[in-house]
Amino acid sequence: MKKDQLKELSIDELKTKLKDNIEALENLRFQKALQQLENPLKIKDVKKEIAQLKTVLHEYDLGIRK
Repeated sequence: MKKDQLKELSIDELKTKLKDNIEALENLRFQKALQQLENPLKIKDVKKEIAQLKTVLHEYDLGIRK
């Protein structure tokens, strides 16, 4: 997801997306442990998106975004 798309989401949508990405990351790690993961770079992408979501949510908490 691009940064521009993150700006358009509401706080509830951001929290839902964050929860979904955390679950996806957990599943990817299980697949990696079982050697069933086809694309290991997917883990990197999910972790990056989680960080972006957390940053946007933190900006809302600080009052930077409204």
